[in-house]
Amino acid sequence: MPDASSPTTPALEAAAAAGLEHRVVRTPLPESPEESAALQGIPLAALLRTIVVRRGVDDYLFVLVPAGRRLDWPRLRAHLGVKRLSLPDADEALAATGYVRFTITPFGASRAWPVIADTSIMEQQVVSVGGGARGVNIHTTPAALVEHLGARVVEVTQPG
Repeated sequence: MPDASSPTTPALEAAAAAGLEHRVVRTPLPESPEESAALQGIPLAALLRTIVVRRGVDDYLFVLVPAGRRLDWPRLRAHLGVKRLSLPDADEALAATGYVRFTITPFGASRAWPVIADTSIMEQQVVSVGGGARGVNIHTTPAALVEHLGARVVEVTQPG
């Protein structure tokens, strides 16, 4: 598995191949989201977590959730028009994405699952999404991220 010292990751290769205008930021392994944002020189709300959500058997999606906010399950279910969603365990998430927990990103995933980005990310000048290894981050604009991932921008989080 790649780490922050690896020259590249599947995510970095995918972002470059997609023509995404971005900057790779490598940091020591942080102890918290707050430390990660500080090491990257960005506001906490610009640090995006990629959450894998299961809709059904072999049916997943990625949800981009800013640090400091939490997923609003009723809103997400309403948006998707489903009654039940769940989180896969670590092994299932690895099988569905090709990434281990804490390195999951839509870029370079083993399958291109749909992406939902919370509306609050659009308030940021730059956002940081995982680069496919601990301590590896992709910085880009919210608009470029949404465009390159084909993400739907929906209000699916709340402060938390």
